Amino acid sequence: MNYNLSIRKEKSESSEKVNASTTIKRLLTLMGKERKNLYIALIFIFFNSGLNLIGPYLLGHAVDTFIVTKHYTGVLHFALLLFVVYVLALVSGNAQAQLMGRVGQRMLFNLRNTVFNKLQELPFEFFTQNKAGDLISRVNNDTDKINQFFSQSLVQFMSSIFTMIGAGVFLFSIKPILALAALTPAFILWIFTRSVSLWVKNRNTVSLRSTGLLSAEIQESLDNFKVIVAFNRRDYFRQRFENVNIENYKNAVKAGISNNIFTPVYGFLANIGQLIVLSFGIYLIIAGEFSIGLLISFLAYVSQFYNPLRQIAALWANFQVALAGWDRISQILDLENNLPVIPSLPREETDAIVSFRNVSFGYVENNKVLNNVSFNLERGMTHAFVGPTGGGKTTTASLIARLYDPNAGQILFNGVDIRSIDTATRVAKIGFILQETFLFSGTVKDNILYGNPCFYGLSNEDLMKELKEVGLDDLINRFDGGLNGKIDTTDESMSIGQKQLLAFIRAVIRRPDILILDEATANIDTVTEQLLNEILAKLPQSATRIIIAHRLNTIENADNIYFINGGNVQKAGSMQDAVNLLMNNKRES
Repeated sequence: MNYNLSIRKEKSESSEKVNASTTIKRLLTLMGKERKNLYIALIFIFFNSGLNLIGPYLLGHAVDTFIVTKHYTGVLHFALLLFVVYVLALVSGNAQAQLMGRVGQRMLFNLRNTVFNKLQELPFEFFTQNKAGDLISRVNNDTDKINQFFSQSLVQFMSSIFTMIGAGVFLFSIKPILALAALTPAFILWIFTRSVSLWVKNRNTVSLRSTGLLSAEIQESLDNFKVIVAFNRRDYFRQRFENVNIENYKNAVKAGISNNIFTPVYGFLANIGQLIVLSFGIYLIIAGEFSIGLLISFLAYVSQFYNPLRQIAALWANFQVALAGWDRISQILDLENNLPVIPSLPREETDAIVSFRNVSFGYVENNKVLNNVSFNLERGMTHAFVGPTGGGKTTTASLIARLYDPNAGQILFNGVDIRSIDTATRVAKIGFILQETFLFSGTVKDNILYGNPCFYGLSNEDLMKELKEVGLDDLINRFDGGLNGKIDTTDESMSIGQKQLLAFIRAVIRRPDILILDEATANIDTVTEQLLNEILAKLPQSATRIIIAHRLNTIENADNIYFINGGNVQKAGSMQDAVNLLMNNKRES
């Protein structure tokens, strides 16, 4: 499965158009309990629009009934009535604004949770194909675009729609022929909006994507800033950022121009509509078919029809931005994990803890890292994977840990297809220690318990007992504060050796059936390496160790050595055999 979101987006732009109504329906399903509050807010919006629509009718009636006839007492009564109507409109407008603001924030909270939880379900392959900065932009920036539309623009949008419909009803009830003439520009606006909406949405999609790339570039550069400083290549950092920033600027300008295209066109045709009413209305008054009061009411209703259209011009651009943001979010929500748990099959009786059966695998099509490989790893032994860089050592270990599934063949773990083992059980039985250690801000205890839910809730004393059982309790004293020692991921005071110690403790304490060490001791000093070897020696005899190493001295005590290169896995035999294979490979290359 291809998890590259940028590729998926390019394909979707050329093959399908987004259905706005379908998008709205799906967003409503994500709102959950908030839909009830949304419907209540819509009632307030309808009530508020109705109150505002009463005003022009009362004003026109007052002009014809009281002002023309000079009954000023009636004018005062109608003025008081209008004041009450507008106060009620103020109260209802404030109520719906407050309600929609809360709905929008809770929806943003739920949407971000939904997207983040979806990310947790996706396989490792997804995160190797997509930049972290772009994913952060989708979770943070794109969801906020949707929230802004729902919490702010949607209220005005629905209010404008209700006001327009109501104003249209009043216009036709007062003078149908004049209403048809007044609303002719609106039909032109409808054609114009239908014609340019997709173009506006596409411009905003490109702008959001470039914002994600900008975020990704910043994140990548900051992560590698130590290297940038060490090589004095700040100029390289600046140049890359400038290139991405310029591209983002250009796309943002294009999006801004497209978003603002509606407002002047809507304003111009709204003015044309009012000019038609004024000209035609005066003609009807002269002909004795219309009154001054009705013309005043009619002009007010025309204004209440076209003013919302002006607002919709700006809101429609916001809606296109929200749709573009939703496109990028829905790409994640629509993804499915390509590592499903399959129904369990009968267990095979075998002495091997891991068996590869005609396994083939490649990250890209027609480029196999492993080609029809078969071998067994006996339990309770130390197995070493050696070979040149890029030969497939880490790939083989990743398949054992089921970070990927083979393209063909089968991998057995304890005699059962590894795909039939649920994630929690598999992770508990297979430990993976990488060359680069990842810690989290918190305490030493927090980092030990990470990924070990069976120890959640243990007190410090109980946790120390667990550590003592596997011979790791003395190592805690190497950290200031013991289990309560503070860890700050931005603090450089903790050595690489200390970080790797924590990674070992975190993996070993769960007593895994298999412990995979991918260059786990490559960046640490000799003393710490010896200490880590002592930790490995304390593992139960039934535990199986898989060591991936470039340095041959780290695998001299291995029970079995496998040479991995060119799509093949070959049992090397002795240490000297492994050395010979490596030397032959260097000469051939």
